[in-house]
Amino acid sequence: MFNRSGARFASYTVATSLPDEAIDNVWFLIDNDIQGVFPLTNLIKFDLINNNGKLSYDFIQGNNLVATFDSPFPYEDSYPRSIVVYDSGDQQLIATPSDINL
Repeated sequence: MFNRSGARFASYTVATSLPDEAIDNVWFLIDNDIQGVFPLTNLIKFDLINNNGKLSYDFIQGNNLVATFDSPFPYEDSYPRSIVVYDSGDQQLIATPSDINL
């Protein structure tokens, strides 16, 4: 699950609302900070948080905040409030919850 060599994509909504660096950072977090540290299902959720003008990612499992990851990227109010990352086994997708009807 969430194999870094698998096909990875972002939905149109995510690709047009987040900068490329912020999208790439999601894959970095999964590969380097989450995978192997936390038990994962095939669906991961992040809330995007304004942390003193910088973007932070709140990693959510169930209804619980598990970890917060800060980034150097500026936060914009136009960012989606939440994103999900789905692994179908063949490909991985970053999307908003409404993109995949959650």
